[in-house]
Amino acid sequence: MAHFDSTPPALRHVVVLGHPAEGSFNHAIAERYCETVRACGQEADLRDLYVLDFDPRLRADHRPGSLGNHLSSDVSRELGLLRQADVVVFVYPLWFGMPPAIIKGYVDRVLGAALTPDSIAHNVPDAVLDGRTFATLSTSATTRAWLEEQGQWQSLHQAFDRYLLSIFGMADGGHTHFEAVVDDLDPQYAREMLETVEQTARALCSTLAAARHAIGARRALESFAIAE
Repeated sequence: MAHFDSTPPALRHVVVLGHPAEGSFNHAIAERYCETVRACGQEADLRDLYVLDFDPRLRADHRPGSLGNHLSSDVSRELGLLRQADVVVFVYPLWFGMPPAIIKGYVDRVLGAALTPDSIAHNVPDAVLDGRTFATLSTSATTRAWLEEQGQWQSLHQAFDRYLLSIFGMADGGHTHFEAVVDDLDPQYAREMLETVEQTARALCSTLAAARHAIGARRALESFAIAE
């Protein structure tokens, strides 16, 4: 008799990093997040967009719904990872109050690969991202209070975070922001921020594990009821 393994696959986090400088604090954030996820028994895929030489430009023949549209190999590869993901995490610095172009390009070319304007208008769930959890870890050289005074924090939250959650049907995993991240960063302050990254990762891992356990328990009860 064939044996079927009923053990579900490990919960998976895809971490998308958008910072050009090797050894940046954003790199430290992404690496600490991934290390914590793995320590919790879950899987993490780090996608360093600059190391991957990711092209953020959306070309005319790659637009969703356009005649002759086809997926490039790099987009197909990213979508393959996202299909296996339970969590999508963006890690990036704020430049001029917004995410860098390479992150926006990842949204344009990868997250939005199959989402047409008509799909958005009619609230059609995205086949790849619907039901995933979306979280953000961002940094800025200025303080969050200053960003709020300029109206940039509210604009970012509304135009980027909430909008992406809405059109792609993802669950809100939170936006953790680290302020006053500069070149001569105080070591103690850096350690405290990385501890926050670890706490954030552990909380997300715990939430995912609890949700999976609840689903498993409900299905077991349903199966028991049917057997009765």
